[in-house]
Amino acid sequence: MSMETVDDLHDLQRDFADVDINNGVSNIDDEPDEEEEVPAVAAVANNNIEVVMHRRISSGNMQDVLSDSGDYFIEIAVSEPQKVGDGMSSYLTYKVTTRTNIPKFKRTDFSTLRRFSDFLGIHDLLASKYIKLGKIVPPAPSKNILGTTKVKISPQQSEPGAGVNVEWVEQRRAALERFINRTAQHPVLRVDLDFINFLESDQELPRAVNTATLSGAAVVRLFNKVGETVNKITYKMDENDPWFDEKITEVENLDANLQRLYSALKSLVTTRKELANLTGLVAKSAAMLSTCEEHTGLSRALSSLADTEEKIEILRAEQSNSDFYILAEFVKDYLGLFGAIKSAFHERVKVFQYWQNAQVQLTKRRENRGRYEMANRTDKLEQAHQEVEEWQVKVQRCQQQFEEISTEIKKEMERFELSRVKDFKNSIIRYIEDQMAHQQQIISYWEAFIPCAREIV
Repeated sequence: MSMETVDDLHDLQRDFADVDINNGVSNIDDEPDEEEEVPAVAAVANNNIEVVMHRRISSGNMQDVLSDSGDYFIEIAVSEPQKVGDGMSSYLTYKVTTRTNIPKFKRTDFSTLRRFSDFLGIHDLLASKYIKLGKIVPPAPSKNILGTTKVKISPQQSEPGAGVNVEWVEQRRAALERFINRTAQHPVLRVDLDFINFLESDQELPRAVNTATLSGAAVVRLFNKVGETVNKITYKMDENDPWFDEKITEVENLDANLQRLYSALKSLVTTRKELANLTGLVAKSAAMLSTCEEHTGLSRALSSLADTEEKIEILRAEQSNSDFYILAEFVKDYLGLFGAIKSAFHERVKVFQYWQNAQVQLTKRRENRGRYEMANRTDKLEQAHQEVEEWQVKVQRCQQQFEEISTEIKKEMERFELSRVKDFKNSIIRYIEDQMAHQQQIISYWEAFIPCAREIV
């Protein structure tokens, strides 16, 4: 085994040390059950959360938070995109407002300003700590050089997100809000100190320079991803757990079909926008025709038709937004989550590789010891015994780590499946109700137009 492989084993041992969600500040299992006052169940009315009562919760109750049980909640809104500065050095900030009753947070209602690179930074921090443990870390929104450049070179606006780039800014805002809320729903990630600091701190976070699209670090990450991809293709693990065989096949099938659904939804969004534009063209044409029509009743009906088509144009555009934000972006988010699941599975394969390499090294050390014993090389035997013992410990540790990550992935997948079914149910119902409401409004417009058409004599 090369020195690089041995170093990797040492790195793996460090990586699989227990990750402290408090970043070394404290350990909830080691602390006495000191009590702190936090809000209990919150009443939700008119989309505003009002704390109706307080109760005392001991630090021992943190296990309820980590197990995603109890009456704890966290809701995060990303709003008010604001351009700061001018030219290519400018950037957008977002107001991040949090409401929660989780005892790890110091307050129950607070807000701070964050920029896009901050969101990428918190994702990288969480991913570096938890993916190697088999946890599913929701992916951050992808960068968009073209959209960012347009915003940077656009003139300063008096209103946040105003101007020709309002649609792109809103898409990014919504994507950031979905990402941060998905992260907050994970029972472990939401109480990580870095995540709490991201939400609570009023201070500007350290510049996440590694998130720049054209940075040297980005190039290094690109090569690392290529190397990871090659490793995934070339290394085939002999799977001895049928659960993983079945689950990997299931994830691949779901991912492939979601890709097809997302492609179809993007086409639907484009077609619906085109339909809205064509409807507006019909409205303008009917209005122009009504002005030159000499028949009074027909002219009035054409004018009413133009008004109706104009209203329907707006509804068609709203339906397109519904297709995009409620369904298409939802499916896109889950494609990212399936990518995160594959990353967790690949981490397990890497741990298995380390385990197998350690076993190979142990076999070599035993063979060396056997040769020394046969040659009666007493000067080498003591060191050979030590090396065998060391590699036996490493093999046991790698095996334990493999079993731990396998168990963790199974727990994560169980939680993910429950959440996925619930999310799809809610999104589909919301989408259908929204589409039905628009169709009913279109029917009401046509019903209002019918009397005008019948008055033509």
